[in-house]
Amino acid sequence: MMTVTEFRSLFQNGLSKQNAGLVQLLGLCPLLAISNTLVNALALGLATMLVMVFSSGAVSSVRNFVPHEIRIPVFVLIIAALVTVIDLVMHAYVHRLYLVLGIFIPLITTNCIVLARADAFASKNHPLHSMVDAFAMGLGLTLVLVVLGSMRELAGQGTLLSGINLVFGEEAKQFVLHVLPHYQGFLLAILPPGAFISLGLLIAAHNWNKARAEQRAHAAIPSPA
Repeated sequence: MMTVTEFRSLFQNGLSKQNAGLVQLLGLCPLLAISNTLVNALALGLATMLVMVFSSGAVSSVRNFVPHEIRIPVFVLIIAALVTVIDLVMHAYVHRLYLVLGIFIPLITTNCIVLARADAFASKNHPLHSMVDAFAMGLGLTLVLVVLGSMRELAGQGTLLSGINLVFGEEAKQFVLHVLPHYQGFLLAILPPGAFISLGLLIAAHNWNKARAEQRAHAAIPSPA
């Protein structure tokens, strides 16, 4: 049974202390390549999170039956099978978005954060703990993707939710938010260099906030008499 303290600790690690995108800097290829819009970023983040949760649960369930020497190939096979399921589901039900995301859906198989959590955590812990850890880590990565995608889309096009019609049909175009009407756009923001700059700003903001929290904690400690 998982205690509240363990639950809170796993989420703190996934969302902040060990955030894959801002602290560990894992899985940066899709994070930088596909985060040019909010919709693309959210779709890839959710797909990655689903793979992480179910692969961690599966790895944890078979951890006692897999010889240590072949654990990595077995983990990769489990992850690849789940990615194939996600790939086929997206191909069938959100085909237009699937075409936009392209190769980055199959590449979830080789995403460092997915295999890292399977080997470092799921292979040593109970299935429930492993799935909660994977969910927290995936949620942390997805939030970074969403913020990054929002920043780049807003700076590049002046909109939010552009491309939502790829998921919900042409009628969904009415939900696109034109935050900056008559905005001419800033091309750099939606090109690869814009991804590096935006991610750098996010990492700097995260480190600054962390430093401030440490300063406040240190100031709260009473000085010895």
